[in-house]
Order: sequence, then structure tokens, then C-alpha cells
Amino acid sequence: MLAIPTTVAGNDVPALYSKINWRLLPFLLICYLFAYLDRVNVGFAKFQMQADLGLSDAAYGVGAGIFFIGYVLFEIPSNLMLPRVGARKTFSRILVLWGITSACMLFVRDVPTFYALRFLLGVFEAGFAPGMIYYLSCWYGPQRMARAIALVFLAGPLGGIIGGPVSAWLITALNGTAGLAGWQWMFLVEGLPCVLLGIIAWQFLPDRPADVTWLSSDEKRLLEAEVSCGAAHGHSFKAVARNPKIYVLASAYFCIIATIYALSFWLPSFIAAQGVTDTVQLGRYSAIPYIAAAVAMYVMGRRSDQVGERRFHSAVPAAAGGLLLAATTLVDGNLVVSLILLTLATSCFWMAYTVFWAMPSEYVKGPAAAGGIALINTIGLSGGFWGPAIIGWAKTASGSLHLGVLVIAMLPIAASLIILASKRPMQP
Repeated sequence: MLAIPTTVAGNDVPALYSKINWRLLPFLLICYLFAYLDRVNVGFAKFQMQADLGLSDAAYGVGAGIFFIGYVLFEIPSNLMLPRVGARKTFSRILVLWGITSACMLFVRDVPTFYALRFLLGVFEAGFAPGMIYYLSCWYGPQRMARAIALVFLAGPLGGIIGGPVSAWLITALNGTAGLAGWQWMFLVEGLPCVLLGIIAWQFLPDRPADVTWLSSDEKRLLEAEVSCGAAHGHSFKAVARNPKIYVLASAYFCIIATIYALSFWLPSFIAAQGVTDTVQLGRYSAIPYIAAAVAMYVMGRRSDQVGERRFHSAVPAAAGGLLLAATTLVDGNLVVSLILLTLATSCFWMAYTVFWAMPSEYVKGPAAAGGIALINTIGLSGGFWGPAIIGWAKTASGSLHLGVLVIAMLPIAASLIILASKRPMQP
């Protein structure tokens, strides 16, 4: 057992984590904000791209979701390498390559090019989100993990809050400038900052607590006792891959993520179906659900940490969100009610998502955690392809969004049942 220095024990733990929070979380939040924005900004470009390139709803749905195929194929190798290569090099590589690829979306001229660049975007971003979860598990103990995840993953809703109005403004204000369409400017302007963030990560981000100069030796020992990252009792990746509970978590995550990204990619279309035609107004309305989600996910993550409970804090919002999303099919033509239901559903899905990611670190410890988290994310994130694609196919086949929405709404309810049926995690 490590001896905790009396000079930093007890009362100085909050001060230690305050220092860590300010050093790490704002930068990681900004990086993930651009990650989320560069995934889903195609939803705002959809209308102009369809007019310019002749994309069908089915082609758009597949192209939006094919990002996740590239992501899934390269995620586990990226995360297994992370403990060896280090967070600094890993995150820097990911940020620079995805920023360049996102900016290159301005060169899309047809469906094959659209598919190819979306696929490459997924390849180059592979491992970023689960890599961050593993990285956070090296700094935060189980009593603080859900709050840390919630703060970083606020970037998802913030991407919606900022991305909707900004993307809409870029598309309308810069349309025709220098011979480029508005959607081309949007991809360029929102992609290039990631290259700068990659350079900053190379210079700024520490690989592990032991490397930093802004913590004293006593603070490092206290942090090691709190976290025990990389401890000898960690499970090997082979043992993790044989653990059936990992696949239970992955199946629940598949259902949650399919719903979140179906809503993210099609939210502008859902609102447009209620009669909103102005692009700027569409961007503003699209931000509303994410404002509520940003507050809700932090509150739920904090409460989950305080009471030490994960399953119900993830499962109940997931089921409620599914029912609320299904209810949107009953209010065609009523913008206010539809937007209220979409806002509540979006908040529920992000609450479920945030608390969910506090669970895997309770199943596996040490370096194998990177691979275990990546395995869950790899299996589950394939839902990011199926969610948007299902709505696109259903819309093309039926001419309405309702059928696809009803199918998607069943998924978070299934996730809720899977989480509730799962047993407590194995002990190391």
C-alpha cells in the first residue's frame, strides 16, 4: 500500500483535482468539440450538397454513417498502441490528420468521393474518444470519473449549440465567395483548426501524471494512490476480450450511439419537416436541444458520482428518450411541441451516454483498459453507421421520416433493458 503523505492527504485532494481539471479538461473539451462538429456538420451542409451534387436521402444517410466504418476498423489498433506511444503523440496524430481530411470535404463532387472522404475521416479519427476515456482514467479515480467524462463530453452538445448557428452562417454568408459554395467554406473553416490543436497537443499534453512538472512529488503519490492507473492487477486484453460483460456493454452502447447519431445527422431535417426553411433559423433551432443536453448531462454525471450508481442513471434516461423520440411522430406540423420533444429526447440520450462511459473503467483496470474501452467502443460505434443509414433508407423508401424515427426510437429502450439486466461488474 502506498503511504499517502500527510501534507496532501484528505483536505488537499480537491485542490489537487482543481489543478488537474484546469490543466487538462478545457483543452480536451475543445478537441472533442471539433471532433463532434466535424462528424456532424455534414447535417447542416446536407441541403446545399443535395442541390449541388444530386445526393439522395439514402446516399446522404450512408455517407453520414460510413464515417463510423472507418472508425471501427482502426480503433482497437489505435488504442492498443496508446499506452506504448503515449497520449501526446497519439492525439496529435489524430487531430492533424482528421483536420486535413475534414477540410478536404470541400473537394466532394459526387457520391463516391463523398463516401471516400467520410470513410477516411473515420479512419484518421479512430481511437480519439475511447483514448480520451482511458487517458482520463489515468488521472481520475472512480469517484470522479463520471464528472470528468461529463465535462469533456459536454463538447457533444456544445458542438450542436455552436455548430448549428456557425455552420448555418458560414453556409449562407460565404456562399459564392472565391467561387466556392457555402458548404465548401464550412468544411474548410471548421476543419483546419484541428491541425492547430494537434500541434498544441504535441507541445502541451502530458502523456501521464509522472511526466508533469506542475505536480509536486507528494501530489503525484497521492494521485497514484487515488487512481492506481497501470497497476499490476490490471486485466490483460485477452482476458478482457473473453469477458462476456464487455459485449453486454457494447450491445447497449450500440443502441445508444445509433440513436444519438441518427438524431445528430438528421436533426436539421427533422426541424425542416416542421416547416422551417431558412438556413440560419434552422441552425438556431438546432442548437436548442443541445443547450438542454449540456446542462442535463453534467447534472446526471455529478449525481451518479455522488450516489455511486451507474446502471439506473444510464438506463432510465435511455428508455425515456426513446419514448419521447417516438412521440415526435404524433405532432407533425407543430414546431413548438416537436422541438420540445426533440429537446427532451436529446437530453435523455446524452445523459445515458455520459454515465454509460463511467462503467467500463469499473470492469477493467490498468493498460488493458485502453483495449477494453476500445473494444466496447468499436462494437458499439458501428451503430453510428446504422442509425443515420436506417433513417435515410426509410425516408427514400416511404417518403416520410416517421418509419425510420420509430425504428430508431426502439433502440434506446433496448439499451435500457440490457443495462438493467446486466450484473455488477467483476472485481479486479
